[in-house]
Amino acid sequence: MAERGIARPLERKIGLRLERLDRWLAYFGGAVLAAIAIVTVISIIGRALLPFGLGPIKGDFEIVEIGCAIAVFSFLPLAQLHRAHVTVDIFVSALPRRVQAFLGFLGDLLITVAALVILWRLWLGFGEKFPYGSEGLRAALGMGYRPFFAETSYELEIPVWIPYGLCLIGAFLFFITSLYTAWRSLNWTIAGREGL
Repeated sequence: MAERGIARPLERKIGLRLERLDRWLAYFGGAVLAAIAIVTVISIIGRALLPFGLGPIKGDFEIVEIGCAIAVFSFLPLAQLHRAHVTVDIFVSALPRRVQAFLGFLGDLLITVAALVILWRLWLGFGEKFPYGSEGLRAALGMGYRPFFAETSYELEIPVWIPYGLCLIGAFLFFITSLYTAWRSLNWTIAGREGL
């Protein structure tokens, strides 16, 4: 019982810190999304005014593509922390609270596994695109062989490893947040109901 008394304040303390990190990453993702919207509007207006010598923004589709990926990975941690992913509660809401808590734990555990796979595969993709680092360091980090040249986007020639790296930050925080929510859900399952 003493362990449980220590674990709950520790869980809350870690949760508050994760909340702060997740929220700032989501603000960053929101700023990226707003910038994408502005670029898109300006580009569309430029296309409409082609007869007047204006035109679309060069590489607008690349900016949208890269920005959307960064924004999605920026939102995942906060969504996981607040359990804001899509769920179907019609069946679950009729079950006893202890069963609801266990199913919530099971869901958080499965999302943690999915977050780990996403992080792992994104890390491998990042390693394929990142052209720096010695072979020994890359092997120790599991990044694979160094590419001969830095792959870039077609039109703007943005090095592809940069958006991969930004997405990797979100994927890492998504995994850490998922671990935390699985721990929190386990505590709720032990207590017999969610949200204690």
